[in-house]
Amino acid sequence: MTLSLFDSPLFGPLFSDPAVRYFDDEANLAALLRFEAALAQVEGQLGIIPASAATAIVQACATLELAPTSLSAATAAVGNPIPGLVKALQDAVGGEAAQFVHWGATSQDVIDTGLILRLRDYLVAVEGQLDQVIARLAGHAQAQQGQVMVARTRSQQAVPTTFGLKIADWLAPLLRHRARLQELKGRLFMLQFGGAAGSLSALGDAGLAVADALANQLDLTNPMMSWHSQRDSLAELAGWLSLVSGSLGKMAGDLILLGQSEVQEVSAGVGGGSSTMPQKANPVSAEIVQALARVNAGLVGQLHQTLLHLQERDGATWSQEWLVLPQMAVATAAALRHALGLADSLAANPQAMSDNLASAKGLLMAEAAAFAIARHLPKPQAQALLKTACRTALAEQRPLQEILAESTDLPLDWDAVFDPATYLGVADDLVRRVVAEANKNK
Repeated sequence: MTLSLFDSPLFGPLFSDPAVRYFDDEANLAALLRFEAALAQVEGQLGIIPASAATAIVQACATLELAPTSLSAATAAVGNPIPGLVKALQDAVGGEAAQFVHWGATSQDVIDTGLILRLRDYLVAVEGQLDQVIARLAGHAQAQQGQVMVARTRSQQAVPTTFGLKIADWLAPLLRHRARLQELKGRLFMLQFGGAAGSLSALGDAGLAVADALANQLDLTNPMMSWHSQRDSLAELAGWLSLVSGSLGKMAGDLILLGQSEVQEVSAGVGGGSSTMPQKANPVSAEIVQALARVNAGLVGQLHQTLLHLQERDGATWSQEWLVLPQMAVATAAALRHALGLADSLAANPQAMSDNLASAKGLLMAEAAAFAIARHLPKPQAQALLKTACRTALAEQRPLQEILAESTDLPLDWDAVFDPATYLGVADDLVRRVVAEANKNK
């Protein structure tokens, strides 16, 4: 029985990324065994456990084959898979060496560090996806920086803009997310090692030495202390995941609107067909990106609740992380996968953009006209004149330029005033700045 669309055989290819396999049971068990092997290895080197026992444990971790179902009963009984895993590992090691498996650690040390190891691999993959989306959008922004189109504020036509600037508006947040990820890594890729209640009491005065060596063995940072009840780094990661999917969702929403039958200024993605309307090409990829963004926006609050971690260990909030964080990670990877497809297929329709500019009958240039007239009349008078002219243009369905030419004899070149290409401000400069930032360290 499938309860999640993320791992559903039917819906999985739509809502997840087949390449992201860091959150299934097999990947989890592999990471847990990696921790146990590293712990035994460094404890053997430091003389905490016999070197021969360390060798046997490391060998068993490398060769042990465990079906997740073999640990399911034990996991259900104690609330996590580590006691069952340790028992299976002890059986595999055998003899006197078996007693040194998991020496001085607690279940949370293994599970949390295993999660960090998997998240590190996951973020390598996601960062690659993000870089690809950034590169594609940067190329489009540069290519489209001169393509004039309608800017829309609060769903209404506003002033002229360029398609390049609109793409830069999608791109700029992704650049900040890329920078945020670099900052986040140092706070996230930390060893978890505190023993029963965070003091490493079972290891006596050797606890810090073991922690240092273990962090080095796993190529992780050794934090000031264990973070059993300090869940801020995972909450920060959840925020980052929601930020990325949310920014991609904004882009997807714009693409849905720009691709509407009545607009048709932009196309992106391969349209999905209707079961009954042969003319339709539904914006499936953009819709899925939006759906994933909304899911993550809801889940991030769930993950932030785990900051309310009680005492030295809290099984409720810890389990809540297991339920929520993998969904957020898979959703973000899927959103990036779909977004890359949208970016790869992004295409402008210059004729539709031109037609929509023309259909406004010059009203898009009302602000430009107001400022032009204000060079000859007080600004309040200029604005009042424009408001009256706009109402007339709308009521009579006539061009605003024509109304103004009839209602004033000011010495203005109305053709120049009403040329959308003359009212783009520093759009080109802004596009160049964003593209230059995107291409840094390329």
